Amino acid sequence: MGFGVSFPYFVAGGSCPHHNTYFYQIITNQSEPRQCALLMPSVESKLQDLSNFEWQRFPLRNYLNSRPKTVGTEDRKKKSETLTLKMFRSSLLLVAVVVASTHALYGPGDDVVVLTPSNFHKTVIESNELWLVEFYAPWCGHCKALTPEWKKAATALKGVVKVGAVDADEHRGLGGQYGVQGFPTIKVFGADKFKPTDYQGPRQAQGIVDSALNAASSMVKSRLSGGKSSGGSSGGSGGNQKDVIELTDANFEKEVLNSDDMWLVEFYAPWCGHCKNLAPHWASAATELKGKVKLGALDATVHTVMASRYQIQGFPTIKMFPSGKKGSEVSEYDGGRTSSDIVRWALDKLAENIPPPDVVQLTEASVLSAACDDHQLCIVSVLPHILDCQSKCRNSYIKTLKQMGNKYKKQMWGWVWAEAGQQQELEETLDIGGFGYPALAAVNSRKMKFSLMRGSFSESGINEFLRDLSYGKGSTAPLKNAKLPTVKSVEPWDGKDGVLEVEEDIDLSDVELDDLDTKEEL
Repeated sequence: MGFGVSFPYFVAGGSCPHHNTYFYQIITNQSEPRQCALLMPSVESKLQDLSNFEWQRFPLRNYLNSRPKTVGTEDRKKKSETLTLKMFRSSLLLVAVVVASTHALYGPGDDVVVLTPSNFHKTVIESNELWLVEFYAPWCGHCKALTPEWKKAATALKGVVKVGAVDADEHRGLGGQYGVQGFPTIKVFGADKFKPTDYQGPRQAQGIVDSALNAASSMVKSRLSGGKSSGGSSGGSGGNQKDVIELTDANFEKEVLNSDDMWLVEFYAPWCGHCKNLAPHWASAATELKGKVKLGALDATVHTVMASRYQIQGFPTIKMFPSGKKGSEVSEYDGGRTSSDIVRWALDKLAENIPPPDVVQLTEASVLSAACDDHQLCIVSVLPHILDCQSKCRNSYIKTLKQMGNKYKKQMWGWVWAEAGQQQELEETLDIGGFGYPALAAVNSRKMKFSLMRGSFSESGINEFLRDLSYGKGSTAPLKNAKLPTVKSVEPWDGKDGVLEVEEDIDLSDVELDDLDTKEEL
């Protein structure tokens, strides 16, 4: 009887005259006498776990057989052993039930469909139904508050609109694919499953149902007018074959090797059955990865130069060409063959290979637009005036920002900075300046919200702020006027120390005091 478990717990006392000591030994590997104890999981306490306790080495019967003799008959001994075994089994059953309940907000008995990376693509992306999907974390207070309303909405919408939930704390990769930054985040997967929209409606069941029915009505009207179907069930892909770039011996170097993008290239043969099976998934992945990773396909039976160069011996063979300057380093694709497998593998590799983001000075409006509009979040810093913090000081702050940018490069955020006083509207919009400089804020231009860092402008301070924000723990506020601030065009910093302008002395020697308009005092 061996168990590998790890969960929060407390020990509750009870009365068991002859076996209390030995039952407690089984649980904690302690030898001294104790009161009778029953293992109980505690949701509130997370101070200890059982991962260090040696369950396998101390099976129950060994303890019972090796215990000191107690006063009583053999019949009493057997009854006591049976009682202890029942207590032990009961405690394990209770542990299983309580632990399961603390790790998920939804279960098989709910009308909310539990979604994971293994079933998400087939269940949601390849379906023809409208889906509302909540990305949540079990520890999130707002998520717990939403849970009963989400269940009510799922029951009311049963047979009309699908309602699902993803534990994005456990399945972070899946949440990351859809830009989930906080909890709960609700996405609407409608006519174009590869471009879900953010749900911005009420968080009560009635409001959720009304919003879902409106979205379903819009999707039906779109179909009537010849619009796009909601899913990708036909062919099992849902992707656009045009998003797969056709490669040849002639264009391979220009398209792939001279590109700064990351590439996945499939070398195939037209007669290959496995290649035909892969085709719809390859197209679907190409559509979903559009703008992040490029997917190409090369007919290795025709374009033999490249096939020979990369030693292609079977079909299909997939090679990964990393982002940035291409050298001789080419990796084998070793992931699954479904579109969701391909997307997940590509995004993981992209995160490993992408360079750290540039930390750019806000010199014109286009810089802020590129940092905020093209990214899920943009991190905006305002550094002290150059006269208050010379080049060495300023460069140390920029270095800190670069280190943080590298640490969080997988998120692909935008990073910008401005000098104090140069972008007044920016500072007013983000409430920067009241706590001095340097200051830092995170902006979500899609939701037109921002969060201001209150802690220290240091690696640890910024890291704590961004970590809390990414898990939905940070406080946010709406951007003033619900738009990004206007950025003034300024000269970029030359990297040098600031020089205080010296005013010229005024020569008063030629000034005639009699010429001044004076008034005699009475």
